[in-house]
Amino acid sequence: MSDVFITESILYAGVFDGTLDLFESQYPVPKGVTYNSYLIEDEKVAVMDTVDARGTDAWFENLDRLLAGRSADYLVISHMEPDHAANIGRFALKYPEAKLVGNAKTFGMINQFFDLDLEGRKVVVGEGDTLSLGHHVLQFFMAPMVHWPEVMVAYEQTEKVLFSADGFGTFGPAKEAGEWEEEAARYYLNIVGKYGVQVQGLLKKASALDIQTICPLHGPVLKENCGYYLDKYKTWSAYQPEQKGVLVAYASIHGNTARAAKKLAEVLKEQGEQHVELFDLARGDMSQAVRKAFYYDRMVVAAATYDGGVFPCMEEFLHHIQSKNYQKRTVGILENGSWAPMAGKAMKNILGQMKDVKVLDPVVTIKSVWKEENLAAMKELARALAG
Repeated sequence: MSDVFITESILYAGVFDGTLDLFESQYPVPKGVTYNSYLIEDEKVAVMDTVDARGTDAWFENLDRLLAGRSADYLVISHMEPDHAANIGRFALKYPEAKLVGNAKTFGMINQFFDLDLEGRKVVVGEGDTLSLGHHVLQFFMAPMVHWPEVMVAYEQTEKVLFSADGFGTFGPAKEAGEWEEEAARYYLNIVGKYGVQVQGLLKKASALDIQTICPLHGPVLKENCGYYLDKYKTWSAYQPEQKGVLVAYASIHGNTARAAKKLAEVLKEQGEQHVELFDLARGDMSQAVRKAFYYDRMVVAAATYDGGVFPCMEEFLHHIQSKNYQKRTVGILENGSWAPMAGKAMKNILGQMKDVKVLDPVVTIKSVWKEENLAAMKELARALAG
């Protein structure tokens, strides 16, 4: 793909933001993020979504250049979240003849964000409806709760392009499809992960389409081997592990719990585990920790006791994976405490609220500092994890 042309008639109008530190004020984006928008040139011109307010000026400059004096006929609104919909109001004012295309829920939300008179300008579409631009025909499929209730995707029938809303998006720039998997997984599991059932429903609709190109609202356009991307979404949305192995996620105050976690990792490897990964929850990116938890089929959580409960970053981590529907996994527990170890109980209580998560007994308890006397319990936990 060149900087502009996806096909001869479908052009890229998006904006790269390399200054944002936290996406949605919580996910680090060291490589920045794109707000993707597209333009379809035909007898009628359709603009596919707007961009975040941070990209307003650059986006309108892109539209002016691509339209080259033409006016836009339609603005298709696939998602009302502000990183994609912030410029609907300004677009409607700049192109007063353009019609806005959305579903009933889209138009129910627009007036929550904008004061617009859309009399005579609304094109309300439903499941399977089509919009002809001339040679190109857009067909719409509803995708409620992927990951807002009004989301819809559009399939361009002539060139077989899926405009996938937030689906198949990634953090980072628009030119790194070769590095898609890890950033796409971090994006999906942290933002869309709760809605696996709804994603499965959308994938079922997509399976009936001949998709040659995927145009998401973040990250690179996907033009080759679309089946690979669809298969990844099938795995993630079904909450299936991608790797047989153990994540050892630890939360340590003074380093003693960290040393115990590292010793446990050694024990796991000695007993034959090929894939063991340590993650320091106090210092690592929480969104990466969530991605790793879903990547492996097993996990050990190791934490210090804190104020009669569990060290806060571990509690945050467990609530994060709970909110994203962590399931179909086996989890072991290691706790540390100098006078009244309580972290294990607190972690077990949270894990017990998760669907289809097997929590192993007994809890390995360290009192202040790991010692040789703890080795037998660690080996027992390793054997239990091996199944």
